[in-house]
Amino acid sequence: MTNDPSSNGRLGPEARAASLARLKATSDPGQELDILIVGGGIVGTGTALDAVTRGLSVGIVEANDWAAGTSSRSSKLIHGGLRYLEMLDFALVKEALQERGLLLSELAPHLARPVPFLYPLTKPILERPYVGAGIALYDIMSISGGHSRGVPFHKHLSRRGTLRAAPSLKKDAFVGSIRYYDGQVDDAKYVANLVRTAAHYGAHAVNQMSVVDFLREGERVVGAKVVNHEDGSSFDIRAKQVINATGVWTDETQAMVTDRGQLKVRASKGIHLVVPRDRFQSTVGLILRTEKSVLFVIPWGRHWIIGTTDTDWDLDKAHPAASSKDIDYILEHVNTVLQRPLTREDVEGVYAGLRPLLAGENDSTAKLSREHVVAHPVPGLVVVAGGKWTTYRVMAKDAVDEATRSMDERVPVSCTATIPLLGATGYKAAWNRRNRTAEEYGVHVARVEHLLNRYGSMAYEVLALINEDRSLGEPLPGADDYLQAEAVYAATHEGARHVNDVLTRRTRISIEAWDRGVSAVPVVAKLMGNILGWSEAQRENEIKHYIARVEAERLSQQQPDDESADAARMGVEDIVPLK
Repeated sequence: MTNDPSSNGRLGPEARAASLARLKATSDPGQELDILIVGGGIVGTGTALDAVTRGLSVGIVEANDWAAGTSSRSSKLIHGGLRYLEMLDFALVKEALQERGLLLSELAPHLARPVPFLYPLTKPILERPYVGAGIALYDIMSISGGHSRGVPFHKHLSRRGTLRAAPSLKKDAFVGSIRYYDGQVDDAKYVANLVRTAAHYGAHAVNQMSVVDFLREGERVVGAKVVNHEDGSSFDIRAKQVINATGVWTDETQAMVTDRGQLKVRASKGIHLVVPRDRFQSTVGLILRTEKSVLFVIPWGRHWIIGTTDTDWDLDKAHPAASSKDIDYILEHVNTVLQRPLTREDVEGVYAGLRPLLAGENDSTAKLSREHVVAHPVPGLVVVAGGKWTTYRVMAKDAVDEATRSMDERVPVSCTATIPLLGATGYKAAWNRRNRTAEEYGVHVARVEHLLNRYGSMAYEVLALINEDRSLGEPLPGADDYLQAEAVYAATHEGARHVNDVLTRRTRISIEAWDRGVSAVPVVAKLMGNILGWSEAQRENEIKHYIARVEAERLSQQQPDDESADAARMGVEDIVPLK
């Protein structure tokens, strides 16, 4: 744990400066890290927590923002994967279900929660016993982990029961359904919390820091050369072992070291649509089969998330673009079961992400396994790739096990199964007293519940900001669900360095607001600028860049195919800080 227990894993400007100083000091004799992790997604941040809680000295660097790639663009589900059960991938499903129970009940009950789904049945006789047996097996496999399942068991529903649960479904579309449960999480919020927890235990975490080369002594990797995007400076970070957890960028980062024995990763694009919750009535989500993949209709606060697609992608990896064809595909398939069809005018937000799939012989990315692999291509470098968001903790454990196998000293086994994330401890007690908290802070209880579901017991830190400045208790323009205090907290505690970080990942305003966050930009830029010391020119730069990014994304979503959508989206590059 850090020397200052009051820091509570803060990732504000002071913490970033301290971590930078420690990473620069690794070039001094005897100051090298035990482990340097490259990549700040779910696997990289999970690996940082795993390594630091074993007593190792740990650094983690991320080229963009925490969870800026794949890890913030998922279906927001913690699940075993029913379709992998159908592929007879029992080991993967069992492992994922065990992790689901652990996340829901022990590690992050403030961030993860059960969500009900209907599996619609369309054939009158044989389908119910077949699907029912599969979902029963799904439930049974989740019991054997030694932890709470975290979700209720499944239940068979008649056609009438199905329509009672989801009145907006076409009456003749189903003969009945099976209701089952999985878990849901705000993926980007979880990653921010995870890296904060790692920092709380002593990891040195710095985002906006790219690895441009690896340091070598003979064949051995002994660290990395990095560039700090904030000021353009570069320096070396030395470590006994480097773990590459860069997801869809695995091939590029591996190529800096070797072209022999590489893991090959293919990128599969998945897009999601966000529509208002009132566009159709249902108390549950849906899982629908398509000819190519599975389509989820997922409850998401005052919205629905509908996705996903599964198509090969070999264009820009930092900003995968959703084309008009992708959007039409999802609307077409979801409309087969809705009484009132959804149209383009119903779509509030769109986002696209890339799954890192281990390359296989099969041409279809939809059929590639979600198993993960850990490799040691050259001494000093461990590569972890593939896998599912849900099983990040297992991937992290396996990567650290491999990295520490060659260390001289005895390294303890992984203990992250018993390490709750920050905000989990005391969450249930804080939830039970939410009405009293609302009275004490002069905030509506709905606001307190919102903060508890995003910060857990750390919600009191956000409420303390409002106590100091009552204006921070006001919602952000165009995004009534989020308070101005959350933008401040993102900069002081959660490592947000740009307006885009707040509107896209610390909150989900970029996909939940009709204007995709444009009206909130000036307020967020002012609040963040006060914390990060921006000049007026820097504030204007942040505002202009975000608005241009939104316009580029809207334009890309009007294009007929991947190539033209990618070209439209690439019209706006990543923001470069003004010096």
